[in-house]
Amino acid sequence: MKDNNSVNIKSKPRRRFLIKASIGTAVILGAWAGIAPMRRIVAKKINEIDLEYENSYKPITWFEVKADNTIVLHSPKVEMGQGVFTGMAQIAAEELEVSIAQVQVVNAVSLDRPVDKFATGGSTSIAGLWDVLRELAAQMREMLRNSAANIWNVPAESLTIKNGVVTGKGQQLTYGQIVQKTTEWEVPKEVKLKDKKEYKVIGKAIPRIDLKPKVMGEPIFGLDVSMPGMLYGAVVRPDKIDATFKSADTSQAEKMPGVVKVVLEKDFVGVVAKTYVQAHNAKKAIKVQWKVNRVWQQKDIEDMLKVGEGTDFVIQKKGSAKRALREDGVIEASFSTPIGAHAHLEPNGAVALVEKNKATIKISTQVVNMTREEVAKRLELNTNQVEVQATFLGGGFGRRLHTPNAVQAAVLSKAVGKPVHVFFDRQEEFQNDTFRPPTHHVLRATLNKKGLIHAIEHNVSSGDVAFGSPLTPGYAEILAGADFGAWRGGMIQYEAIPNFRAVSWRVKLPFATSWWRSLGLLANTFAIESFIDELALKAGKDPVQFRLAQIQNDERGQRLKGVIEAAAKKANWGKPVPKGRALGFAASTDANTPVAQVAEVSIDNGRIKVHKVTCAIDPGIVVNPDGVRAQCEGAIIMGISASMFEKMEIKDGAVGPTIYGAYEMALMRDAPKEIDVVLLEGSSKPSGVGEPPLGPIGAAIANAVYQLTNQRLRSLPLTLA
Repeated sequence: MKDNNSVNIKSKPRRRFLIKASIGTAVILGAWAGIAPMRRIVAKKINEIDLEYENSYKPITWFEVKADNTIVLHSPKVEMGQGVFTGMAQIAAEELEVSIAQVQVVNAVSLDRPVDKFATGGSTSIAGLWDVLRELAAQMREMLRNSAANIWNVPAESLTIKNGVVTGKGQQLTYGQIVQKTTEWEVPKEVKLKDKKEYKVIGKAIPRIDLKPKVMGEPIFGLDVSMPGMLYGAVVRPDKIDATFKSADTSQAEKMPGVVKVVLEKDFVGVVAKTYVQAHNAKKAIKVQWKVNRVWQQKDIEDMLKVGEGTDFVIQKKGSAKRALREDGVIEASFSTPIGAHAHLEPNGAVALVEKNKATIKISTQVVNMTREEVAKRLELNTNQVEVQATFLGGGFGRRLHTPNAVQAAVLSKAVGKPVHVFFDRQEEFQNDTFRPPTHHVLRATLNKKGLIHAIEHNVSSGDVAFGSPLTPGYAEILAGADFGAWRGGMIQYEAIPNFRAVSWRVKLPFATSWWRSLGLLANTFAIESFIDELALKAGKDPVQFRLAQIQNDERGQRLKGVIEAAAKKANWGKPVPKGRALGFAASTDANTPVAQVAEVSIDNGRIKVHKVTCAIDPGIVVNPDGVRAQCEGAIIMGISASMFEKMEIKDGAVGPTIYGAYEMALMRDAPKEIDVVLLEGSSKPSGVGEPPLGPIGAAIANAVYQLTNQRLRSLPLTLA
């Protein structure tokens, strides 16, 4: 279909999401060797996972060419502050032979544009789209070149392209003009992609293309969405954990001012009113009976969450660590981390309009496809009758990897026949979060005569992260055993150690836990890298050299060595620091991206102060250096907040605090004055950026504190005795 301004396509091809790890092979090997070895193989594959798309959408579905010679890229990945739209624009502009100023990126609408069958998460957006987006853009470029060649009746190879203008034999046509003259398109089967040395846009520091609407306060977030005739909804949610809906008395709410309708469903009760205030006032008047299985206390959770309790799964094994750790001279330490909230700025919610045989959902979500499917199922519609329009996200961090609130908004809209705006208030957001689970760690090790690690074991006890999430297929529990979200970052990365093992202890907690930025990486790296530092000092070794001496000499090991050496050099490791300060070191590998960090710390009136963080990261090809640096800075500050301040607790069955302020977070005064980021490119393609820099910071700070105080901090948030 073609109009005067753009090109679209009628067909809606299939698209598959591929995980380039041979899980099938692991299953076969496991069937032959036994379930435990199979699970370790699966864990290794997951730990080294390389996510990539196999695309079957046509280029013309992704790209819209406007008459003014601008290109609109319809992104299946959502923008939640990570800068992915800018990186995608650079990749597309490179192969399309247009300037970055000519590319606009928007969230793809689910009805007629590419739909992400996975999610926006896991630090996979740029890495996963790297190959397919370059190929799509190159195909689109050649389609336009070929069309110009047909218009002029000349060989396509005789034509050149620059800034979206095709030139040949003294003639010129813009992409926009070519589109207006073309009715049929043929996708080339093979296209030549640019070599790295030919890049003009990729690798350049490009300002964020979504900067202006954010600075100008344009209504680009879900909370801002409005529709003509829109009403407001509110849903009653429990204020206790482990509570399920039983029944509700709605008689008083039905009589309140502005109330249009009270909707009582089998699993929830909500109210629709003319204003936001009226809806929430009426909600408070609804008397709900909840089935509360137990009034939980914080100590109950702590008693459940201990290494040795629950079900254990060996996720990593080399040599005979278990036997070696029965010998004399074992060094042992334990660590813990608390419940963490997402605490994102924009609360969850949606605007829904349900009409006959159609539903339109405008929502801040990381899972467009899942949201579409859940709404369709609840309303008994086909998925092609549900249009999900993703907005910008005012913070995601994994909280929006399941947005069932869209279903509630749709049900309320259907009940009143008008669009309904339904959002959590701040207290509901904290109370009904899907929390980062608390953890307990026990590490044990022995040193050899050379002062290096002979054997090491990491045990981590945690609630679920990936298991129980609608994103994770049910067979994953059987196949993997251990929750890969909980043990993320929990494997031993110093693989030249002759004997090591990592064990995950799974505990089912009575409150919702799930994805949180970097999953288990922050907690696991805090424990492991604090312990590695402790071992280095026990051995009388420099912590950096101690790490370098125990890294395996393969590609992953070389990249890890690279960031460790770069961070140490940039931070002047080993040289004098200002009086009253100390340096702490830590490193981790996540999403195929190694990161090393040095924290410069002091103690001021009994409080820890982080003055500077030096971060070296190797994310492979760097699409936008400014974007990678910004992600590192954001992850480090978020990690400082989580490591030094944030903590949720349970009292009398309720989780709290439930408001900013009481839920302590890092403030501007707590941010380091300097964050120095060193970029390495040790791979021929991009790897993850959004989450890996969150890993080392907690351990780096704790290790610096030890240098200052001789006090080993073993729990988050970090506080001095």
